[in-house]
Amino acid sequence: MDKLEQFIREHEITEVECLIPDMSGIARGKIIPAEKLLRILRERGMPIPESIFILTVTGDYPEGEYIGPTMGDVYMKPDEASVRLVPWYQEPTAQIICDAFYGDDTPVPLSSRQLLKRIIKEYNDRGWSPIVAPELEFYLVAVNTDPDIPLLPPVGRSGRREGGRQAYGIDAVNEFDPIFEDIYDYCDAQNVDIDTLSHEDGAAQMEVNFNHGDPLELADQAFLFKRTAREVAMRHGVYATFMAQPMQTEPGSAMHIHQSVVDMKTGVNIFSNEDGTDTELFRHYIGGLQRYLPSAFPLFAPNVNSYRRFGHKQTDSPINVEWGLDNRTAGLRVPVSKPDARRVENRLPGADGNPYLSISATLACGLLGMIEGIEPTEQIKGSAYKKGHSLPTHQFDALKKFKACKPLQDLLGPRFCRALIGIKETEFKAYNAVISSWERENLLLNV
Repeated sequence: MDKLEQFIREHEITEVECLIPDMSGIARGKIIPAEKLLRILRERGMPIPESIFILTVTGDYPEGEYIGPTMGDVYMKPDEASVRLVPWYQEPTAQIICDAFYGDDTPVPLSSRQLLKRIIKEYNDRGWSPIVAPELEFYLVAVNTDPDIPLLPPVGRSGRREGGRQAYGIDAVNEFDPIFEDIYDYCDAQNVDIDTLSHEDGAAQMEVNFNHGDPLELADQAFLFKRTAREVAMRHGVYATFMAQPMQTEPGSAMHIHQSVVDMKTGVNIFSNEDGTDTELFRHYIGGLQRYLPSAFPLFAPNVNSYRRFGHKQTDSPINVEWGLDNRTAGLRVPVSKPDARRVENRLPGADGNPYLSISATLACGLLGMIEGIEPTEQIKGSAYKKGHSLPTHQFDALKKFKACKPLQDLLGPRFCRALIGIKETEFKAYNAVISSWERENLLLNV
């Protein structure tokens, strides 16, 4: 822990937030005085109940034995490369992302960060390195403390709420300039490498692009960015939400994932030949995405709200796994690029997904395509919407497909998959127990 200790000394850190993402991507962990943390780490590590990895988004536990009858502890071990300042506290505070291990130092398979590490290793064992670049959309909304009242765009500097669509509107972004100045400053202080910020189609809907790089580092950055955006927004009297479909009449929010693969020895992009034509491996990668993404939906469309985004309005979100060159109607878009930047953009994941799981899922599906030599369909010409809806339409449907996909389950690990299914089935049961305002409005006196 030399690097961590040096960081603490140089920045005169008094407290450290030790963070670990649960299955929903929620930051769990412990806040520990810096000197005490160093003492603990010299001995063994920080104990934490393994059960945090099977918490539902509501904070409940699924029925059944997923981690053993004793609900015992595992150990949080900080990843020194992830240590950063927490820029919004007055007291010098650090944050560090941790991995989870058992007492014999074997990784905890229920950890989403460990899952991503394992998928990356599957590539490395074959001499490949995956590269990703997420694009993360989110909404700014007015403070709302009553869940029965629909969300509204916040009031900007002009004193007005945004009404019409303002895609790529510069002045529309400047309505919330103080918020974004703080977001950029806080991200810079945390080495969260966001590239551009733009206004998306929805009212007060924004998108940030991350620079491409190592999947684990980019998952860490997306994890920290969500926390940062929510914190900054609340300090300015509004909310930032990464719900997939927060407002009924507005487009949903996605986390598009650009992905490519390079040869570890040469650094050459294996998706493109020197003349710019597609390699066989690139076609097989696309084929894997097409075959397996519909079965992997619980990992990047994890909530009941996630499915409201698909087909909400044509041109706002994909409805199938067609692929095409620079075609934003397709689930899989191949941007126009030079050979060394050949990549595919997976447009299916929602902004509400755990970034570690969303990136793991898309890399796993592409890897299966290359291993199995799966041929893709022909590129779509024109609108992919004419091909119709071929994705799961709700969480229960997605879980059914996930359970039936043995190649994906084998790659992700049976214990992880069983826990994920238990969590999502429990969440679906809790959702179905709620009587909605639509039911009260339309059924109370009519049936």
